[in-house]
Amino acid sequence: MASERPDTQVFNYYDIFFSYYSPEQCICTTMIREHMLVYVYSGTIELTENNIKTVIGKGECVFLRRDNRVSMIKQPDADAGFRGIFMTFKRNFLREFYQQYIDKKMLPMEVEKHKPSVIKLPGTPDIASLFQSMTPYFDSDKVPAKELMQLKLHEGVYSLLNIDSRFYPALFDFTEPWKIDILDFMEDNYMFDLSVEEIAGFTGRSLATFKRDFKKISPLSPQKWLIDKRLKVAYDKLRNENIKVSDVYLEVGFKNLSHFSSAFKKQFGFAPSVEN
Repeated sequence: MASERPDTQVFNYYDIFFSYYSPEQCICTTMIREHMLVYVYSGTIELTENNIKTVIGKGECVFLRRDNRVSMIKQPDADAGFRGIFMTFKRNFLREFYQQYIDKKMLPMEVEKHKPSVIKLPGTPDIASLFQSMTPYFDSDKVPAKELMQLKLHEGVYSLLNIDSRFYPALFDFTEPWKIDILDFMEDNYMFDLSVEEIAGFTGRSLATFKRDFKKISPLSPQKWLIDKRLKVAYDKLRNENIKVSDVYLEVGFKNLSHFSSAFKKQFGFAPSVEN
């Protein structure tokens, strides 16, 4: 199959993502913005949260809670590459599902949410049949009907609720994420390619509230704070860890070596090098 496809293909069929990566690729992503149900057809996914690593292999499924920082590395199989389906459960979809399909009288009472953000699911007939039914779309150019994908999303929710009652409060909590400390978040995530709007959302704030709160803790704008932080970390790594300039600029979050070099020289008065 890998020989028949380009190196990378990701299809978004109405919030259900079909992902294929060639055997030569290793894809790393971070930040879980919406609830996700992920099934691996080939290859593996390595998930890390708070230094706890979870590996999801062929035929396995995992639930990822929204608004959490989880490192995700997609490792292709040597022969088949990586193939996986990512079902995204957005707030509006879950709100409509709750209003139309959940019998409020049958809701489990006094059930606590799952605490981890990464929940490896047991192999159930519900999960197996759900994802096996979507396998043909990896090898077809035909776009599935929106109504059919909506039914698959519904089936995904029911499959989760059938596994564990603790998914009720997790899926149907429509409150905004709690505010978390802005500087703590930015210190932990300065190296990632996040917009100010995304940082605001991950810290539980509207963009306007985030900008107002940020002014209280720093004279710099959020963008300038990020650049300053990245440069200071790069300086420390070059001076104390003997890391190559060609490696350190990517590690601290710069996309372009030329941009990094000019910003570094402007900040410190000399070009970046291990010797300095």
